[in-house]
Amino acid sequence: MLYQTYQFQDDLMAPMRDLARRLQSFTPATLFEPVAEMSRYFGAAMELISRFEIIHTAPPFEISSVLIGNQDAPVTIETVLDLPFGKLLHFAVDVDTPRPRVLVVAPLSGHFATLLRGTVQTLLKDHDVYITDWANARDVPVSAGRFGIDDYVDYVVRFLEEIGPGAHVLAVCQPCVQALAAVAVMSEDNHPATPRTMTLMAGPIDPRESPTKVNELAVSKPLSWFQRTLISTVPHRHGGGGRRVYPGFLQLVAFMSMNMERHLQAHRNLFEHLGKGEVEKAEKIKTFYDEYFAVLDMTEEFYIETIDRVFQKAELATGHFTHHGRKVDPAHIRNTALLTVEGGRDDICALGQTSSAHELCRSLRPHLKRHHLQANVGHYGVFNGRRWETEIYPVVRNMILAME
Repeated sequence: MLYQTYQFQDDLMAPMRDLARRLQSFTPATLFEPVAEMSRYFGAAMELISRFEIIHTAPPFEISSVLIGNQDAPVTIETVLDLPFGKLLHFAVDVDTPRPRVLVVAPLSGHFATLLRGTVQTLLKDHDVYITDWANARDVPVSAGRFGIDDYVDYVVRFLEEIGPGAHVLAVCQPCVQALAAVAVMSEDNHPATPRTMTLMAGPIDPRESPTKVNELAVSKPLSWFQRTLISTVPHRHGGGGRRVYPGFLQLVAFMSMNMERHLQAHRNLFEHLGKGEVEKAEKIKTFYDEYFAVLDMTEEFYIETIDRVFQKAELATGHFTHHGRKVDPAHIRNTALLTVEGGRDDICALGQTSSAHELCRSLRPHLKRHHLQANVGHYGVFNGRRWETEIYPVVRNMILAME
């Protein structure tokens, strides 16, 4: 009933949002000519009401070109591989010189791959970039079957096969576990598409290190509580009707509750900027929340297995992680260089959780391992923003170039 209740409330709000959008179309000259300032604040109020909505489709990447040297090169986004639970997208850049191929493994944690728009845009300066574009589980028919952690690892392997030998992998946040597992399996099998480098950024390789509120919640209750309280059935009006999922709107509420005052202040600022006609400042806030309020659902099996295997049992860190029943041992990784990145103020994946990968990859020679601690950045700042572009990215780029 949880999903149905949410859908009912959203349907009730739809006419109000539509009315607010219509009222926004009135200009000060036609509606409140004598009181232009009052009109702007009225429009600001209507815009906030119209934006009171959670979106369930991916926003566009909006990457049409990239500055390479002193020239803008056109970018075309292509679907290279289309599987039921995710696509492999390629950001094809019109340049003559071959560039290192990088697979960006996006998190499957309630938001679309477009959350990594800034990550991709920066990487495109020097790399041939691919990204995992995970599907919204509420749109995947039940007939497509299940999608759990083992299936996620399979998808990473399949995507690397499609890109071909000599590629590099960069995982952000939650999929660091699956990316490390995939590279370990491929290394053990001497797979020709085993990547040359593996960059793990702010991911819970060992969530027992410096536990955050996210980690504490995951271990504070039994699996039965998560299944009973957080799992819901997709209404039949959607393509995945009948599928059991962890709804993206619940994940959004959980994330917002961690910093609710900050989000409220951001919307107060948005109202003021709109009321004062400060368009550029308002657009920055709107752009962020257009992405933040776009959510996707995760399959029940993937969410529950993540709580169980990644957070409660820490299977990878304790040596108990398996892939389709086969033990996964990162010690088999011998030739894939490892870079881990952590943020000094990360309140989602704290210090030590990602760098623990170095202990697991114990067969790697010292010159194939590197850790970068970025001071004064939170979780989002590890892969987006000024510090990512000017301080973290050069480290990533140098690691990749060193192995080309």
